[in-house]
Amino acid sequence: MSIKIENIRQFIKEKAEQFGAKSDNEFNKPYVERNNTGQKALKDNGAYFGFIHPEEETSGPFHDFSLTIFPNDQNKPWLVCLGIGSSGFKNDYELATYPGLRRLFSKLVNERGFCKSDFSDIETSLPKSITGNPDLQHIKNTIKTYSKVLPACQIVDDPESELGKQIIAAFVAGYAKLRDWPSNKEHRKAVSEALEPFLRKETIDETEEVKNLLNERKYIVLQGPPGTGKTRTAKSVAEKIGAKIFFTQFHAETNYSDFIFGIRPDTTNQELRYKEYLGSFSKALKYAIEHNAEKVILIIDEINRANLSNVLGPIFYLFEHKMDISNVDIEIFPNFKVKKLPDNFFVIATMNTADRSLAVVDFALRRRFAWYTLRPKAINSKQFFKEDFTKIQEIFDWYASSEELTLQPGQGYFIADSEDEMKNRIRYEIFPLIKEYLQEGLLRNAKEEFNNYFSTRINLSLFE
Repeated sequence: MSIKIENIRQFIKEKAEQFGAKSDNEFNKPYVERNNTGQKALKDNGAYFGFIHPEEETSGPFHDFSLTIFPNDQNKPWLVCLGIGSSGFKNDYELATYPGLRRLFSKLVNERGFCKSDFSDIETSLPKSITGNPDLQHIKNTIKTYSKVLPACQIVDDPESELGKQIIAAFVAGYAKLRDWPSNKEHRKAVSEALEPFLRKETIDETEEVKNLLNERKYIVLQGPPGTGKTRTAKSVAEKIGAKIFFTQFHAETNYSDFIFGIRPDTTNQELRYKEYLGSFSKALKYAIEHNAEKVILIIDEINRANLSNVLGPIFYLFEHKMDISNVDIEIFPNFKVKKLPDNFFVIATMNTADRSLAVVDFALRRRFAWYTLRPKAINSKQFFKEDFTKIQEIFDWYASSEELTLQPGQGYFIADSEDEMKNRIRYEIFPLIKEYLQEGLLRNAKEEFNNYFSTRINLSLFE
């Protein structure tokens, strides 16, 4: 066995222990180590080492997820993998279906790696970017043998380099989360530090991005879960560009006469008369035309709460961000027609992705508007309860499907002036919300995690 291979073997065992795996615990083994790095295996380019499920044997076929490294002693690239035993699944099938596992490892690979979209899939082979990669031709037979059971893999050019060890440590940390090794804050901190270079997110100035998008597209929808600051962001953008703001909120009963134009009864002087009524759109548009040097923004809150076809009527045609002046006059209200919306007129709409009772947004509207997603995020504030936010976020990230991720309560739910107020927010806002999701059949795999969180945090069970 080469010194390099032995060094990396010891490295991953040390990392595993840092992440909570006590290899000397005979009664509760964290893993079984596999090591086939003898001279014959190295000569045949069939060498491998790593960890498998603790209930498996030290040799022969095995089941479930493994941490597998394909090394060599020729100074050629290694392949670091999350693998599945050739015998398929025994204990880990449900784990393989968790979206969070795939999300995690997808962040650990770059253009010189690969991550399957479905970790329970043991029928689909690796793509040609791996099987035909010229840097891996020395282990092409090994890759061919295991092609269907490597859900995630990464080429490592130099395993002893800083970058090489960083990648390997991240894969070990991913395996530690998979096996639930961390049992205290120290272990969890070590795992987080190993993953952090790959999970680091760029700090985005959402207000600035939305402002730039608005200038480019004119009509946009801010979508996201409740509590992510959609309405606040819309107002901030309007204030940032110094625009005149018109605001309206849609609901199930909003109609054309509310938004565009209608006739309403007037009982002034004890006489029943009828007068014309300009809706929020018409008021904003009229102002924009009369004040063409001033930017005007119409904010439509909860746009998908209304029947949009009924509300928009003939003005639907006007929402083209690069619309040329046509010969067609659209009558907005009596004696007021336009061929296109003025250049100084903008629309920002908001849409709550967690509201399950809303109208479907028409495809044609989707084409006319630009869509910007606001996601839950931690914020720097003394009133922000980061631990509660992080715990809820972790549960969603691990168990939620792509669609269910849009249900995660935003940062606004975790702002409170005191511990007592935060507990009340959990009890009377977050708890009922999660309970409703579960009753609708959503996030089923996460029910025990949620129940454990609520039982510990506010002494309340989801299943009483």
